[in-house]
Amino acid sequence: MSTRADNIALIENYYACLKSGDFDALAGLHSDDVAFNMLGSTPVSGRWEGKAECFGPLVADLVVGKLVPGKHAFAKKWRIMSADDNCVVGIMQGGGPGLNGEQYDQTYCQVFTISERDGAPRIVELHEFYDTALVELVLNDNPTAKGQTEIQREFRF
Repeated sequence: MSTRADNIALIENYYACLKSGDFDALAGLHSDDVAFNMLGSTPVSGRWEGKAECFGPLVADLVVGKLVPGKHAFAKKWRIMSADDNCVVGIMQGGGPGLNGEQYDQTYCQVFTISERDGAPRIVELHEFYDTALVELVLNDNPTAKGQTEIQREFRF
């Protein structure tokens, strides 16, 4: 069984892989039967099951494939908010340009469920919360009605 410290180390590694853009190493932190639960009613929303589906159509095609290669940093900063023996909650900010010319500066709240697989802690489930209007604007080229784009009060974590 993994410990709180093991789980924090796993998620710190997760964010470091995102920061460096190492999606192969990132995928290795997940179990083969991982499930991603994505907020909202966009094309990326819903439950995605299995590493192949999560990192294929979802991550590679519907997210990374919509961003300017080499110009996007998913994890510019992050913070572990809470952790125990089977769950870690983190907040992350990233950003960069979309292929449609819009800026994708996104903040994510992520709830990771972790379980021991093959002798090591692995991410077995992810619940992810983010700005769905921004997903529509940048990833789906759908300029939905959106509020102010200028940040009036910085979100801190």
